Amino acid sequence: MLINNKVKAFVPIKDQTKAKMFYQDQLGLNLLSEDPYGLEFDLGGSVLRLSMVESHQPAQYTILGWKVSDIYAEMTELGARGIIFEQFSMQNQDERGVWDAPDGTKVAWFKDPFGNVLSLDQKK
Repeated sequence: MLINNKVKAFVPIKDQTKAKMFYQDQLGLNLLSEDPYGLEFDLGGSVLRLSMVESHQPAQYTILGWKVSDIYAEMTELGARGIIFEQFSMQNQDERGVWDAPDGTKVAWFKDPFGNVLSLDQKK
């Protein structure tokens, strides 16, 4: 059954050099492998496959996110590595870009070099 197996996530990219710099150097993920078709990173026991694509129209919603215990600490660390958090015209989003969801979850969004929307979330 699939419930007993690890997930492998896929994210489209157009440039392996830019992707490697962002996901390895800025986000701090550990590179597992690379080939002409993409890169693979460790996601705490699961695998993130960054797949080369010829054309890519980024989705306008989150495609990959991380659950964190302290969203502001993570944002500070990522900000020091050059990550810029998104500001949207929505209620309950503070000056740093953290949105307070109705259930108390805090969410912040940022983009990779290809426009893919990524997020951090901290449960109440």
